[in-house]
Amino acid sequence: MLATAPVHSEIFAGNRAIGRIALSVRAAAGHSRRLRVHEQGALRVRFPNGPTSNTLDAVILNTAGGMTGGDRFAIDIDVGPDARLMVTTAAAEKIYRSLGPDTGIDVTLGVGPGAALAWLPQETILFDRLRLRRSIAVELARDADLTLAEAIVFGRSAMGETVRRGNIFDRWRVRVGETLVFAESLRLDGAVAAKLAQRAVTGGSVAIASVLKYPADEGKVAAVRALAQTFAGEVGVSAWNGVMLARLVAPDGAALHRDLIGVLTALGAPLPRLWLN
Repeated sequence: MLATAPVHSEIFAGNRAIGRIALSVRAAAGHSRRLRVHEQGALRVRFPNGPTSNTLDAVILNTAGGMTGGDRFAIDIDVGPDARLMVTTAAAEKIYRSLGPDTGIDVTLGVGPGAALAWLPQETILFDRLRLRRSIAVELARDADLTLAEAIVFGRSAMGETVRRGNIFDRWRVRVGETLVFAESLRLDGAVAAKLAQRAVTGGSVAIASVLKYPADEGKVAAVRALAQTFAGEVGVSAWNGVMLARLVAPDGAALHRDLIGVLTALGAPLPRLWLN
């Protein structure tokens, strides 16, 4: 058994999904167009609205059908001066059970002067005994525009699934110029369901999201708060130093999706067509 353990580890590693996208977008003649597209492994990116739109739509696909322990994905996006890009995913990403290694996702976003990026992937669905380590790093020009929304659903409620145990580490860093304006690290380890049941965490809700908007002010905060009676879950929002952050907690993924659409609409953000199907 001891002699075959390294062989089994090598076979396991060889079967892991690797994916990378590097995308650069530039403005030309009043339109936003692809300058460079690099695809590797299980990740693909498609552009359904053609080359003549002011805002370029990008849809990311994972041909592996989900992620599990040992998989490694990287997404690197650069939006050049005055260009506009909206990014979503073709389907909800699924993070399955791990036998030991972490699932790794690294997202790097750069938005140049006068440019705009809406990063709006569909929700990430987590399964019991997952191990996820994700990093999102954003570099913004001072007059750039960013809408960033990330949603997580702990298990599929309609299937009676519960994420009882797991390990999640989620790290966000946002810089404007060379100034760090937002930094956050989320860690859930061990008895995930028990921690989510605590009132100070989600009070038993299993769907959460964060929406970060730059630039923003109290006017955008007020627009979101005006919808308070329409939300299916709980939404908290605040703004400081030109950054707005909304936190959403909902009883299930469908309720979270509706609330996210409400928040983004209040902010005047574009909505991917795939979100509305």
